[in-house]
Amino acid sequence: MRVLFLTNEYPPHIYGGAGVHVEYLSRELARLLEVEVRCFGDQKMSHPGLTVRGFSSRAVDSACPEVCRPVFGALDRCLQFNAAGMNADLVHCHTWYSYWGGILAKQNFGIPLVATVHSLEPLRPWKEEQIGRSYQFTCWLEKTALEMADAVIAVSEDTRHDVERLYSVDASRLHVIHNGIDLDEYRRVEGHGALKRHGVNPHEPYVLFVGRITRQKGIIHLVNAIRHMNPGFQVVLCAGAPDTQGIAAEMKAAVASARQGREGGFWIEEMLDAKSKVEFYSHASVFVCPSIYESFGIINLEAMACEVPVVATNAGGIREVVVHDETGFLIPIEPVGGGSFEPSNPARFAHAIAERVNELMADPARRLTMGQAGRRRAEERFGWPAIARQTADLYRQLLTQNT
Repeated sequence: MRVLFLTNEYPPHIYGGAGVHVEYLSRELARLLEVEVRCFGDQKMSHPGLTVRGFSSRAVDSACPEVCRPVFGALDRCLQFNAAGMNADLVHCHTWYSYWGGILAKQNFGIPLVATVHSLEPLRPWKEEQIGRSYQFTCWLEKTALEMADAVIAVSEDTRHDVERLYSVDASRLHVIHNGIDLDEYRRVEGHGALKRHGVNPHEPYVLFVGRITRQKGIIHLVNAIRHMNPGFQVVLCAGAPDTQGIAAEMKAAVASARQGREGGFWIEEMLDAKSKVEFYSHASVFVCPSIYESFGIINLEAMACEVPVVATNAGGIREVVVHDETGFLIPIEPVGGGSFEPSNPARFAHAIAERVNELMADPARRLTMGQAGRRRAEERFGWPAIARQTADLYRQLLTQNT
């Protein structure tokens, strides 16, 4: 069996959970079948069972509106994915960036199309800040791809319900296969090198956030919660890759305000490499995930695998990962509704985050118990080998149906 992955992200160009998913799933599937990855970038590598090829976007005319360029660049790469030839038995797409490539492959080469839903465009209205009216196009593209796909994989039960609610996808074509974790890579380590390089005191407790600066991750709400957190511990924000200049400026202003009158606050304005990230997780007292929308929330699983208790919202698939009062705490988000996931009372939401953080920071024994429970849950439910086997079984089922 030969499977073609189409994706925006692939190492070393990874900035979100979808890229992490593709990296580890492709690597694990390569133990079971032949995998080729075509991605955005300049990658070129070959390993047993796995080949990777990056594609660069060709020049877009300067008359093209800047907000349209990311979308036109994605469509250009999707065309190149197909023009490079096709010898796969099946094409598997990840995120809207690659959906046009999957549509072309299915229609022109007659191979089954699989699409993994890492998030859904209608549930991310803030994207209009980034790409203007092109957001209407990405919503249409997602709808078209998912409704014509031979199989749609949702990374959580919550995401499956959203797909059913938003699109006409028959239940027989809709499957839930969770995100996973590399349990050997994500485990507690003892080193402090990365902490020291970034100026974090490894001998003082700290609360940690890791993620992109985007509306979806709720980072501004966490920064606003800092003023309500008790003194005596550090707050470390590993937050980079802002979606827009507007949210970058908002983040800077919020951090400056939160720092007034509080010591031990750190904002690391970059996306950490995997090794450094594991070190930061390993020594954190509490990990916080304030996302207002999350199809799965792989960062919570990474923290749990490193034995860190998690304070997270009960948004989307997070509640399928974090078990309230066992591996951490879940905070109700109380959205305003009408298509918006923003909390109806941001001040109360920020207070709720701080209260749960303060509760855990005051109870080391409970943190230890929750951290150990998180590691056990990661081991029992979310290892990549089992997830790869489920995915390969789905491929075989589709190919059998199409013979």
